[in-house]
Amino acid sequence: MSEAAARKPRPRNAAATKALLLEAATAEFAEYGFAGARIDRIAERAGANKRLLYVYFGDKNQLFDAVVQEQTEAVLEAAPMDEGDLRAFAIARFDYMLANPDARRLAAWRAFEQTKPSDAERGAFRARIEAVEKAQRAGRIRTDIPAADLFAFVLRMTESWLSAPPALLAAGGGDPLSAKRIQQHRAALEAAVRSLVEQP
Repeated sequence: MSEAAARKPRPRNAAATKALLLEAATAEFAEYGFAGARIDRIAERAGANKRLLYVYFGDKNQLFDAVVQEQTEAVLEAAPMDEGDLRAFAIARFDYMLANPDARRLAAWRAFEQTKPSDAERGAFRARIEAVEKAQRAGRIRTDIPAADLFAFVLRMTESWLSAPPALLAAGGGDPLSAKRIQQHRAALEAAVRSLVEQP
C-alpha cells in the first residue's frame, strides 16, 4: 500500500457508528437522565462527530426513544413470557437487571421523567398481559387477580432487592450483592412468585 493510500480516510461504517452512538447514549441517559444528558458528551463517549447523531437519530427525543426501544427489545429477549410462566420470567428478568445496571438506572429515569409510553413499550406490555391471560384461561395460574395486576406485582418483585433502599440492604448485614446473598434472593423471589401466582 502506498503512503498516500495509507493516509486516505477510510469510509465510515454507518452501522458501527450508529451502534457506538446508541451505546454511548444508553450510558449517558442512565447516568444523567433525559434532562441532564448532553449531546456533546454522547458524541464524545462514542468518539463520533456530533453531526452524525442528528443524521442517524434526528434529535435528543428520538435518540432517547431509540435507547428505550433497544432496552425494551433486550429485556423481551432476555426474559420471555413463554406460556405465561411468571416464575421463569421473574428469575430471568432479575438476572438481566442484575447484570445490566444501566438498564435499571434507565428504567428509573424513564419512569420519573418520561411518563408517556412508546409504541414499543405498549406493545411489549400488552403481549405480556395477553400471555398471562392465556395462562389463566388454561388454568395454570390463579384467575381471581386480573392479568395486568398479577403481572405488575411480579414485575415489581423482580426489582425488589435491586431497588431496595440502602438502609434495607444494609440491615441484612454483609454485602447485599454478594454471590451468596444473590443466590438466596433468587430462591426467595422464585418462592414468592410461585406462591403469588398459584391457584388459591
